[in-house]
Amino acid sequence: MKLRILSTLLATALPLLAQDTVKKGDEMTDFIRVHHTEKNVFLQTGVTSYSKGDVKVDLIGAVHIADKSYFETLNTTFENYDVVLFEMVGGEQMVDGKMPEQAGKDKEAALDFLGTAFLMMEKALSLTGQKDHIDYSKKNFVHADLSVREFQDLQKKKGESIVGFALAQHQNMNEKAQPDSMKLLHAILSGNPDKLKLNLVETLGNGDNQVGQFAGQSVIIGDRNQKCMEVLAKQMTAGKKKIGIFYGAAHFPDMEERLIKQGFKKSGHSWIPAWTIDKEKANAQPKPAEDKKAA
Repeated sequence: MKLRILSTLLATALPLLAQDTVKKGDEMTDFIRVHHTEKNVFLQTGVTSYSKGDVKVDLIGAVHIADKSYFETLNTTFENYDVVLFEMVGGEQMVDGKMPEQAGKDKEAALDFLGTAFLMMEKALSLTGQKDHIDYSKKNFVHADLSVREFQDLQKKKGESIVGFALAQHQNMNEKAQPDSMKLLHAILSGNPDKLKLNLVETLGNGDNQVGQFAGQSVIIGDRNQKCMEVLAKQMTAGKKKIGIFYGAAHFPDMEERLIKQGFKKSGHSWIPAWTIDKEKANAQPKPAEDKKAA
């Protein structure tokens, strides 16, 4: 029963974690990638810089569950900005970087379901969660997302839902972007976090523009990005020159397009490892169980 639940949650949550690329003329911007070395496989997220006059905006990609060291690196990185615009539906309710208990009462069931999905994935993959390790109490952090009420109203108006969006993305993934179902089931049954991560990492790192096909018009991507751009405009008007935007990397193909239309030009790019997978551990054969002695 637990395996069936985990498989269902993976099918629902993976499209929301799966990231993308976007084509601009002859350029292809990768906001997330899979990098192989002899001993390891890395899932890496990008820090992509855009400049316009004396203003620099960095799109700081995120995956919501990752190695603890990844979030520690991000916390250090955030110190370099005048302001960091962060995503979190309802995040305007935060007090000292934490969501008050009563804030969860307005959430729809789908948001709770998604939270459950991420928690189960954290455990199965032996990873940690963004909300547990990102320091949202930093003075330069500014909420740049929809409120819960705004999010719910827009979804109702457009006839959308989080689960529906995720399942639609899952169905629209081409065969190369989907994990092998039998290998995935075997990895889940093995109880080996590295094996499971190895079976999922290509799906997360090598999306083929499935999200970008219609994400810009969706609430979960497009409307939230629009809100972020409005906050960005206010911060630039206030005189901020070095601005970080900390959002899930799947938001960035659309967000990059919006920045370029405003006259920004891409000026730099670097990578931060989010997952480190040990190939030897991932491919290790399980030790045979000792024969049980007759009672």
